Formats: sequence, structure tokens, C-alpha cells
Amino acid sequence: MRQYKTWSAFMMLLAWVMLSFNLQARNLPDFTDLVADNGDAVVNISTRNKSEQTPTSMLPPGLEIPEGSGIDDFFKKFFEGPNGMPPSPRESESLGSGFVLSDDGYILTNHHVIRDAEEIIVRFSDRTEMEAELLGSDERSDVALIKVDATGLKSVKLGDSNKLKVGEWVLAIGSPFGFDYSATAGIVSALGRSLPSDSYVPFIQTDVAINPGNSGGPLFNLKGEVIGINSQIYSRTGGFMGVSFAIPIDTVMNVVAQIKDQGYVSRGWLGVVIQDVTRELAESFGLNKPRGALVSRVVADSPAAAAGFKAGDVILEFDGKDVEASSDLPPIVGRTMVGKEVDVRIMRDNKRQTLQVSIEELPEEEELASNSGKQGRFVDSRLSVEVADIKPAQRDKLGLETGGVIVTKVEKGPAINAGVRPGDVILSLNNVELNDAHQFVEVAKELPAGKPIPILIQRNGESQFLALKIAK
Repeated sequence: MRQYKTWSAFMMLLAWVMLSFNLQARNLPDFTDLVADNGDAVVNISTRNKSEQTPTSMLPPGLEIPEGSGIDDFFKKFFEGPNGMPPSPRESESLGSGFVLSDDGYILTNHHVIRDAEEIIVRFSDRTEMEAELLGSDERSDVALIKVDATGLKSVKLGDSNKLKVGEWVLAIGSPFGFDYSATAGIVSALGRSLPSDSYVPFIQTDVAINPGNSGGPLFNLKGEVIGINSQIYSRTGGFMGVSFAIPIDTVMNVVAQIKDQGYVSRGWLGVVIQDVTRELAESFGLNKPRGALVSRVVADSPAAAAGFKAGDVILEFDGKDVEASSDLPPIVGRTMVGKEVDVRIMRDNKRQTLQVSIEELPEEEELASNSGKQGRFVDSRLSVEVADIKPAQRDKLGLETGGVIVTKVEKGPAINAGVRPGDVILSLNNVELNDAHQFVEVAKELPAGKPIPILIQRNGESQFLALKIAK
């Protein structure tokens, strides 16, 4: 009798577990219809561009040797062409994803997928391949608009990224590692993320599996609407680690509209350097909690300088939009129409007041927008480093006669990963000898991504090379 009761209790428990499992399974989303309806609108994108081979470019990764070092000449006889002629150019390829925006051939992808491409090839789900024309791209938002000569294409539906909520299910379709039309799902992890190198994009953070090749592909909500373009991952290994980022579709379509209307993208510019407000700073500025963007520096000859902004101002509201964190401000300013007069609410000397500022166009070089206002000092956001010209008195102390720039600040990014520290003197970058800070940002602008770049520094009187790498 006791065994019978024990068996009955076990069977009841098992039935309860199975019922709970079935109920939970019913609550999980089914993506099959979404993938079937939208798979044909997702494309594979490959690019080709020719690059000249050099003796050092043909060495294995990690064995790059600076040209002109003497060792470079040693390798030339092994790699040069017949009769001492230079080697022929080689073709390099990159692979990414994209999606059809409209049935008349407009396609969206990432800027970094088609960067420097001489030829863009779009492959559809039926294996048809077409050459695409680049209509325009924007490096700051990492958005590119291309077009193929076709009609009647299957296109996606666009959603509203402003309606996204943390915890919402999302799905990505793309070509990770070249595996075409792979679908991966997850949830929205956070909204409005600001990354060090992309301050004008309020990224959607997800835990959707994104890997190399997914870049440029669509991110769907459960309604089958595109709410973002998969753009970046955070990784210490080069592969997916549970943190990926997508560009909100409202940001994307603003870029698309400008490319179609004027062929390029313009952004509003205020001209301040900002930082977060900590609890201690909030108390010192008369705020009841940490919020806003603290102005640490006002750029000379900027709209902010003309409007009377000062270091120590805390920006609480810009053009009617609340600024809860410093990362909120750049996207809001960037989307503001050039020439517009806006009201900016600030906290100054423990009192709230409103300033009026006329927004100007962000300079072509973002480094100018981050200029400290002091002659000979520049911030390069791509490397996340600030450098300055070396004064004569400093040269004597450092034992330098000519050339070089001094590192004044390093933030999280390629430079700090390479081992660059404040106080280092950068003598050359990618084998280009540096004379001043302005030249540094010009050279940095042209650095290739995805491969080691030699940077020669002087530290404590000793020179050494470091390997700097910019993520793709």
C-alpha cells in the first residue's frame, strides 16, 4: 500500500512537471513564420578591393616589419617580382550582410562592410548575384546605402525602434562566418547604449548571437519589423560573448533620408566636452541626484562658446529633451537641424537657467569637434587618445630635437589596448614620422582596420614599438 502511494505521488509530480514545461513552451515565441516571410529580403554582401603587396604585407600576422628599417630590404629579394619588378596587386574580400529596403533595389548595410570597396556584390537567397552601386555611406553612424538595378524585390517592413522595451524578443538574420541566412534570437538587453567610438548612435544592446559576417543584417521584432541594423559585438576573443549592438532603425532612416536628399550626412554641433555627473558632483552642483551632462570644456569658436556656456555647467535639458546621462546628449545634438535655435536648460552656481544656442554643422573631422580649444592639442576618437604638440621646454627634458607628439590622455580603445600611456611620446604611426598633433589625427584617419599597425613610442627615454589594432 505504501509503495502504491509513493508511486502515485511520483506520477503526479511527473505530470505536474510536464504540464509546467508545456505551459512554458507555449509562452516561448515561434520565429518560423518570421524567418519564412523575411528570409528573401536578407542579402549576402561581398566586396573586392585591390591592395598593393609589399614585402612586409606578405609576412604572417604579428611579424610585420617597419619599412625602411633595413630588415625590410633583406626580404625584398624573396618577394619581388621578375626582373626586380614590384609584385602585382592582390584582391582582398570582405563579407557581410544587408537587407532590401524597397522593391526597386535600395539595400542597407554597414559602412564598415563596404569601406574602400572597388566592387560590391549582392547575393540573394536564390543565389542570384548583382553588382551594387554605392549611393552614400556615413562612417559615424556606420550606415551605408547601396542600390542594385532590379525591381520587384522582396523588401522588409520597418518598425519603430523608439517603442522597443528591455526584455523584448528580437531575431537577427545574416551570414556569420559566411553561413548564409542564419537566424539567431535573443532579447533586448539595454537601450541607448553609447560606445566610446560611436557617440552619435544610441545603440540597442542585445544578447542575440552576432559574429563576423552578421554586420549589416537586420534585427527584427516579433511583428517581423526591422528595428535595427546589427553592427558590433563586445568581445575579448573575436567571437560572440553575449553582448551585441544594433543601430536603431530611426537613426538609420535619418541617415538614409540625408543621403538621398543631399548625398551626404550632416549633424548638429554644440562644441562642448562632457562627462558624467557622479553622486558627489551632483551634490556639489546643487542637484538632488546624479543626472545631466557636466561640461568640462568649451571648444573655442564653437556654438557653445558663442552662447555663453562655461566649464562647470550641467546640461539638464536640450531642445525640450531630458538629458539624464552624458551619453544622451551627443545623439540629441547630432539629430538637431543645422541652424536651429534651441533652448538649453542648465544648472550653474546651484541655480537653473536657460541658454539659447544656434546649432552649427559638425565639422568634417570629428577631432575638431573634440578640440580642447588649446592650440596643438587634438582628440582622436577612433583611437580614443588625446595628443598635444611638444613645447620647446619639454623637448629638452625629453631629449628630443624634433618630431613627436605627447600623449595627454588615453581612454578605453585601441591605443590603451596597445599599451599606450599618458606621458608617452609617439614618434611614428604606421611608419609615418610625426611632426605635430594635427598630423597625428590626419594619419590616424587613414589607418586600416583589422590588422596590426606599428606605433613607435618613447617612454622613460627608451624607444619601443607597440602593435596597435583597430577593430573592424
